[in-house]
Amino acid sequence: MKRWTTGEVAKQRNISVRTLRYYDQINLLNPSFRDDNGRRYYSEDDLFQLEKIIILKSLSLPLEDIRHVLEKLSYKQVLISHYNYLQEQLSKLQTSISNTASLINIINLEESLSWKHVSELVQNSPTSSKKWIEYFREDEIAFIQKAVPNLSNNDEKTQQYISLLQRIESCIKNNIKPESEEGFKIATQLIELSDESFQGDTNLMDKFWEIRKQPAGETGLYPISEEVLDFVERCIDNVTT
Repeated sequence: MKRWTTGEVAKQRNISVRTLRYYDQINLLNPSFRDDNGRRYYSEDDLFQLEKIIILKSLSLPLEDIRHVLEKLSYKQVLISHYNYLQEQLSKLQTSISNTASLINIINLEESLSWKHVSELVQNSPTSSKKWIEYFREDEIAFIQKAVPNLSNNDEKTQQYISLLQRIESCIKNNIKPESEEGFKIATQLIELSDESFQGDTNLMDKFWEIRKQPAGETGLYPISEEVLDFVERCIDNVTT
């Protein structure tokens, strides 16, 4: 039967010898064997117990509580608890990544950042960010979620939409008309990008555009000014009529 010394266990599990001796001292984890010289040896069962202790500690459980539950929980039960904990942490990390990406894209769009945007993302209200979904049928939702640019993404399509919005804002700032050559170019690219995003489904495209024009507070979509929306409509009308 394989046995491991305190030093071997410490090295294998990246835990200090002092910690292992402390666990032994408080009777949390006692090595199953000692030789005639008093040297401690851990069995395979001891190592499983140590794994349970390490996992339970990662769940922020105090040692005293670990002592009470250690023998009552199987290794599988501990692993399931750890899995659920990791899933929760992963969800929080993904939310944090999405929020950070959103803030970066907002800065790219507006060249500044208000506390209102930061506060909304920190509070991370799931209902406000999903209001627009309620306007679509169930069979449209999966498709529309992929088609609509999302500021929490850094994919190429979202960056293309951001670039177009920046160009529109620049036109408005510099009094360049939607009927201008630049407006024509913006409209052409916007139509091509929309056709690609919605795969030519003009009905769904028009439906989303009508929702896009509603107040952001009602839809939960990123707020776009009426000037920008008007510019888009006028430059597209100039191309399609």
